[in-house]
Amino acid sequence: MELTGAEIFVECLKEEGVETIFGYPGGAVLHIYDALYKAQQDVTHILVRHEQAAVHAAEGYAKATNKPGVVLVTSGPGATNAVTGIADAYMDSVPLVVFTGQVPRALIGNDAFQEVDIVGITRPCVKHNFLVTDVKDLATTIKKAFYIASTGRPGPVLVDIPKDITATRCTFEYPKEISIRSYNPTIKGNKRQVRRAIDLMLEAKRPILYTGGGVVLSGASKELTAFTREMGFPITNTLMGLGAYPSMDPQFVGMLGMHGTYEANNAMHESDLVIAIGARFDDRVTGNIEKFCPYAKIIHIDIDPASISKNVKVDVPIVGDVKHVLNELIEELHTRTERPDKAVLAAWWQQIEEWRSAKCMKYTQDMEGAIRAQFVIEKLWEVTNGDAYVCSDVGQHQMWAAQYYKFSQPNRWINSGGLGTMGFGLPSAMGVQLAYPDATVACVTGDGSIQMCIQELATCTQYRLPVKIICLNNGYLGMVRQWQEFFYDKRYSMSYMDSLPDFVKLTEAYGHVGMRIERPSDVEGALKEALAMKDRLVFMDFITMQENNVYPMVPAGAGHNEMLLL
Repeated sequence: MELTGAEIFVECLKEEGVETIFGYPGGAVLHIYDALYKAQQDVTHILVRHEQAAVHAAEGYAKATNKPGVVLVTSGPGATNAVTGIADAYMDSVPLVVFTGQVPRALIGNDAFQEVDIVGITRPCVKHNFLVTDVKDLATTIKKAFYIASTGRPGPVLVDIPKDITATRCTFEYPKEISIRSYNPTIKGNKRQVRRAIDLMLEAKRPILYTGGGVVLSGASKELTAFTREMGFPITNTLMGLGAYPSMDPQFVGMLGMHGTYEANNAMHESDLVIAIGARFDDRVTGNIEKFCPYAKIIHIDIDPASISKNVKVDVPIVGDVKHVLNELIEELHTRTERPDKAVLAAWWQQIEEWRSAKCMKYTQDMEGAIRAQFVIEKLWEVTNGDAYVCSDVGQHQMWAAQYYKFSQPNRWINSGGLGTMGFGLPSAMGVQLAYPDATVACVTGDGSIQMCIQELATCTQYRLPVKIICLNNGYLGMVRQWQEFFYDKRYSMSYMDSLPDFVKLTEAYGHVGMRIERPSDVEGALKEALAMKDRLVFMDFITMQENNVYPMVPAGAGHNEMLLL
């Protein structure tokens, strides 16, 4: 059958099983929007209020479901507004397909109205990108885009579509399968390396499992849990890996890194074997590379060969999908009669328990004083029974959410890890709520971050999204202020917010429910009241202690064993 490019676009989405697309219309994509109008029974389009929010919402959708998020924006500023979200998705390995409109082919390179070279602009921050130059290639290109975005190490793929392509007709045929000669991700681990890894694990005296977002992305939580329990090793998660292993399990020693636990960081520093699974040795995790794990051999399992030995030299590299490799490790272990030495492991656990006894996350909430942010997060965890989807922005509130909301399931912690994008929280919560309409979705944010994409309250009104916003309002750009306190002699340069809006009135102006909470004794009641309003968005403005810091903290340039404690 002969269809226009715009109609082909819609048919491709249907073929890929896309139910929700996030976007914002403009001149270059009007043919596509007309086709979407005719197909709204099959594909739901969510109109955001800013293109950056479209990408973040698609990220939230993708992170919660492990399905590719889909975005459609127009040319020029529509495309450039999406770049921050695209870069965010690239850093966190989020499967996205972003469609951008482009001026007609005859005008490309002429500085036409709303023309930018978005393929050139995004080249450093996408997994791949395409410029469609022939309508006959459109269907195949879209098939390739979804395939590349969702296989191997996931990531964003951009498809730039000139306007005249969307009006041109051709015969529609969607490829059943796709083969890209230069792109063949390795799924299975090398058997020899798997054997070497098990050998090292059985010999180790102070082993630790260091696991990251790759475990969540590959859906390997069950395999990781089974393997960890069988080995009896301590396990730590990165920020992106939280929930991949149940946080209440005694083998879990907490998050590691700049704001990791005392026990996790010390265990990493003193270990003789680090088993890195789906983690990339980010600088927030390693601290000073020169001081990182000085006594340890390192096993690194990752689907991306470029990540292995990129930052830290590795002794046993295993390239492959985490889920597959973990199953291979379990199978190899079951062929052996040996197991880790229980007496040796017991001595290692005794040392870890000593570090645990420091109770590095302990704090005191004065019920007559100011609200501590930690207290709000702990109460949120209690009243949601640890079962909410928690989206966060970036800063102190993000770290407190990671530290005090005890995640026990994967895909429940939705945050911007690699790029650290303020404004991520609310739109990503929209994406999660659209994916799971009946779920409890909490957006933990700050008075600075929430104002980056606060216009999306209008989107929540339009689509009746009952997100619960927990704003930890300390009147500062909290993490900037913390660093200025520690390292800049309290010169709070541009970190305080002395012109904050009345968030309650602002929320009400958008048609939602606003609350202002100033006393610790009111925290639990406010959260319960908000959660009881199943069909309303509620903005809870918690007025928190101003000079409250995130601890523990590994200062820049320090090693894991040089933490600042409360």
